[in-house]
Amino acid sequence: MKVALIQQKYAQSKEATCKVSMAHIKEAAQNGAELIVLQELHQTEYFCQSEETKFFSYANTFEEDVTFWGKVAKENEVVLVTSLFEKRTAGLYHNTAVVFEKDGSVAGKYRKMHIPDDPGFYEKFYFTPGDLGFEPIETSVGKLGVLVCWDQWYPEAARIMTLKGAEILIYPTAIGWFEEDDKEEKARQLDSWVTIQRSHAIANAIPVISCNRVGFEADSSGIMAGTRFWGNSFVCGAQGEMLTEADNNSEGIHYATVLHERTKEVRDIWPFLRDRRIENYDCLLKRYCD
Repeated sequence: MKVALIQQKYAQSKEATCKVSMAHIKEAAQNGAELIVLQELHQTEYFCQSEETKFFSYANTFEEDVTFWGKVAKENEVVLVTSLFEKRTAGLYHNTAVVFEKDGSVAGKYRKMHIPDDPGFYEKFYFTPGDLGFEPIETSVGKLGVLVCWDQWYPEAARIMTLKGAEILIYPTAIGWFEEDDKEEKARQLDSWVTIQRSHAIANAIPVISCNRVGFEADSSGIMAGTRFWGNSFVCGAQGEMLTEADNNSEGIHYATVLHERTKEVRDIWPFLRDRRIENYDCLLKRYCD
């Protein structure tokens, strides 16, 4: 299966940003991609750099956005992974990945479970933790284990998706550097980010698609300078081997061919799932084991 991820900058408005996304989706579909992945909160700026109630209005168009991206998926006959701001009612919002089938119907959705709260990433102000669990989404191109950004640091999420039959792990992402960090610290952060996700691929013998934002976005509150999203979107195979990798400053489409049968081949060689000692894992259900 040919997959494509779209690494993109915010184009200063929702309309302009979506226009660029649609052009990339059309091009990727024409080039044979069956599965296309967009980055986290891809319609707007990464508004979680500050805590401002005005940004809740972005979620008011959730139903319209679902209809819109469904049409885009149908027009291009692709399975499309989007990342949208969902309003359920006043005061109750989610960071939600919506997956569309090739006919434009909603194949399923995932509400981000792990919600960060760090300088420049004030997501707990905006998002309620997801309540749909870790459930793979069945599509015409396979069962997709869709997770979102901060979820990518948690091996439990990747493992549960795998145990429930996911054939690919997918991480729409928004992560970047602060300009004041030195070169060595930036390198450590990026290396950690790539390594943890490749480790999920290896530990579960499953391909991973990670699609990150790119470009500098100023902090609208003026408290911080802003965040330079580091891109480096990638696809790796079931042994963590890199199939495609973007740079840290360019927009564009990146393609990879994912082989479902490769998972079986790797698991037959490295049977990590077979050798799990599940009778001794009770501690994982506790916050901390004294």
